[in-house]
Amino acid sequence: MKSRTIDIITLGCSKNLVDSEKLIHQLELNGFEVTHDSEDPKGEIAIVNTCGFIGDAKEESINMILEFAQRKEQGKLKQLLVMGCLSQRYFEELKMELPEVDRFYGKFDWEQIITDLKGTYHKEASNERRLTTPSHYAYLKISEGCNRHCAYCAIPIITGRQKSHSIEGIVAEVEGLVAKGVKEFQVIAQELTGYGTDLYGKQMIAPLIDRIAQVPGVEWIRLHYGYPAHFPWELLQVMKRHNNVCRYLDIALQHISDSQLSAMRRHITKQETYDFIEKIRQEVPGIHLRTTLMVGFPGETDDNFQELIDFVKWAKFERMGAFAYSEEEGTYAAEHYKDDIPEEVKQARLSKLMRVQQQISEEVQQSKVGKTVKVIIDREEGDYFIGRTEFDSPEVDPEVLIKKASASEVQTGQFAKVKIESADEFDLYGKIVELTH
Repeated sequence: MKSRTIDIITLGCSKNLVDSEKLIHQLELNGFEVTHDSEDPKGEIAIVNTCGFIGDAKEESINMILEFAQRKEQGKLKQLLVMGCLSQRYFEELKMELPEVDRFYGKFDWEQIITDLKGTYHKEASNERRLTTPSHYAYLKISEGCNRHCAYCAIPIITGRQKSHSIEGIVAEVEGLVAKGVKEFQVIAQELTGYGTDLYGKQMIAPLIDRIAQVPGVEWIRLHYGYPAHFPWELLQVMKRHNNVCRYLDIALQHISDSQLSAMRRHITKQETYDFIEKIRQEVPGIHLRTTLMVGFPGETDDNFQELIDFVKWAKFERMGAFAYSEEEGTYAAEHYKDDIPEEVKQARLSKLMRVQQQISEEVQQSKVGKTVKVIIDREEGDYFIGRTEFDSPEVDPEVLIKKASASEVQTGQFAKVKIESADEFDLYGKIVELTH
């Protein structure tokens, strides 16, 4: 057990990951050695950065806390600290139920954590971080919180109202990361399209992306977590204007049935959603859309679900995830609706929806066979170099597998032109025809 070593474990989304990266930097400034998501933790202090979004995520967070509590009981750990969304929301309950934890913190209590560890919080370095991703890409969080109040979502309860970071601060962060070798940025927020309304009085996502795209060394920018109602259409003009803004948009739609959209408080109708998808595809030919859908929300009928299936078959989303509704206390849905869809029905609908998407995904991937695409190389694995196209975000999207035998000079973080030779429902297989930079 190492006295100045801290193990940080991050659960949940990439927004949590950015928080952990900033905390790691502060700890390292204070002389701590920090490991992240280590399979073999050895420090005398562990910090679990929790997720509190839906039932499964909360369960994973609790299980991880219990795992480290057991290490503490075995004498392998001296201090166990818990932070993040789960402890922000259930602070008092967790304190009572998990006495093995030495201290609980909210989502943004980094300064207090450093102080309690007898360190000094460096405000001048509050925007700096130690990347836990491969050095060629980073997640770029442009705001905290959310002003939307969708009926099922607890996130505004946890994180509060939207707080946008300034354009100048974000651009400075990008410039600093580029200087360290970052080429690709996944732009993230709880709700990307509302960026700037609190700071500037209007949606400023398009001007922000326009500025980032002009920073020398930024090769790819990918946009995550938009909202369909009141969509800032000028963002698509920015996408068309800059080659380094990926033709990729992650925008959660949740459902298509009018009754479900209304009950979910999504502020958009079925017809508006169809028109929305159509307009995006017309404006940016070849764009890849990622969405998230929900099944089993209170009141969802068989007919509502069939509308969703029909919609997915029509929209042919290049990337799609889905989950079953999980009632979250404190939300509008929990207080006003009965969770009336049996769990087995939720799971059956989820399985059917994903089977439909699986076929679409396979067709999308097969359509790329024979084409030559720009790929960034993420890592080596077995006999392959593994990379991604502009249409693929790390962790969640398909990858490109390139036989090492055909690509001996490739470096991680390098771009290459790859001819796609075959595909399955998830991944592409190809050979390098040209190394770029």
